[in-house]
Amino acid sequence: MIAIDTNVLLRYLLDDDVEQSSKANHLIANKGKVLITDAVLVETIWTLRGKKYQLNKSALVNVVQALFQEPNIRFENGQVVWMALNDYINVKAVKGKEADFADALIVNKARYISENQGYSFDGSYTFDRAAQKIPGAKAP
Repeated sequence: MIAIDTNVLLRYLLDDDVEQSSKANHLIANKGKVLITDAVLVETIWTLRGKKYQLNKSALVNVVQALFQEPNIRFENGQVVWMALNDYINVKAVKGKEADFADALIVNKARYISENQGYSFDGSYTFDRAAQKIPGAKAP
């Protein structure tokens, strides 16, 4: 298994640099299993949503769903990423502000770790009102 950084994943997804995109495609297609850590996934989504690319929520969801379809790609914890994606899709905006994918991943990762270490999950606390709409997120 190899791991790739955000910039490699972005070149793969965007195909916007002939030389680097070719190398990224080769890594993902020919090096066996490819790990995308939570940090890389969050940075990628953040970059795609940012000023330069401005992908909307629907497009970001499609990106993550497409990564699940790639035969060589593995996530740090695919089950947690999938649950976070579903929360991200279903969470309602608060006063026009939506929770980020990162917010959903934070809550779901905390729940997963708590439960797998034998603890009951009593919530992930945040001041972000939009993030508080994610199941398991709470206001302090």
